[in-house]
This record gives sequence, structure tokens and C-alpha cells, in this order.
Amino acid sequence: MPRHAFPPPPIRQAGFSFIELVATLAILATLAAVALPLAETTVRRHKEQELRRALRDIRQALDAYKRAADDGRIALSPERSGYPARLEELVQGVPNAKQAGGTLRFLRRLPPDPFAADPMMPPAQSWATRSYDSPADAPHEGADVFDVYSRSEQIGLNGLPYREW
Repeated sequence: MPRHAFPPPPIRQAGFSFIELVATLAILATLAAVALPLAETTVRRHKEQELRRALRDIRQALDAYKRAADDGRIALSPERSGYPARLEELVQGVPNAKQAGGTLRFLRRLPPDPFAADPMMPPAQSWATRSYDSPADAPHEGADVFDVYSRSEQIGLNGLPYREW
């Protein structure tokens, strides 16, 4: 019998079956469903760190402004509290009353509120301000800036609203 009397075995095509592809897609979808909330939490935690840093920097600058006013380095009228009238004064500076031609600046730049509704809003407008004569439980704007807080209505990962930080 000749060597070629039997037909060669059929050549099997290499590749994945439909069931293997569906199983792979199901596994990938499950992994994505688990990873997405984790990524959102990570982004939110980063924004919360930015909010803490911004609040700390602005509040320290407000306190430094008040100390400078109390030390007589900022000329104030008797009816003023010693806090700046606007947040922009912390960056733009005020004349130094004890040094001719000198300017006192308290921030290099005003950080924006990371939870502001409009990210294109100027940083000074992204913050809500509290006047020196307003109570802590019902803050309102006034003739000066005693404190700042976020305008966001969202609740932080710690369970407190951002506006109470």
C-alpha cells in the first residue's frame, strides 16, 4: 500500500471559541465593576486633601493678616476688625505702615475650591466667606473676611459636609 493512501488529518484552525470570548469579557466586566468605585474614591480622597490644604493655607494667611494689623503694620480705620475686606488682598498685598513703599503679601496665589461647581470660576469667588461679626452656626458675608468655607453641598468621606470643614 502506498504511503499516501490515507488522507492527512484535518488541519484544525487555531483561535478562541465564542464561549471562551464571552467568559473572558464577563471576567473583565466584573473586574472593571470592582475597580471603578475604587478609582472614584481615590479621586475624591485626592480632592479632599486639596480642600484641606487650601483651607489651611487661606486660614493661616487670614491669621497672619490679623497679626500684622494688630502689630500696626497695616493701617486700619477704627471701625475695621483687622481682617481683610476681600480674599484678593491676601495675594495682592497691602501697604506696610511701618516701612515706606513696602507691601505685605500673605499668599503667593489663592487656591481654588476643588469642589467648586464651576472649575473655571476665579478662586476668590469659589469660596464662601464668613464675616467677623457673623455667628459660626449661621455664617454670612460682611465687611471683612474672617473665615472661608466650601460652597459645596456634598458630604465628605468622613460624613461631614464640606461646608463645615
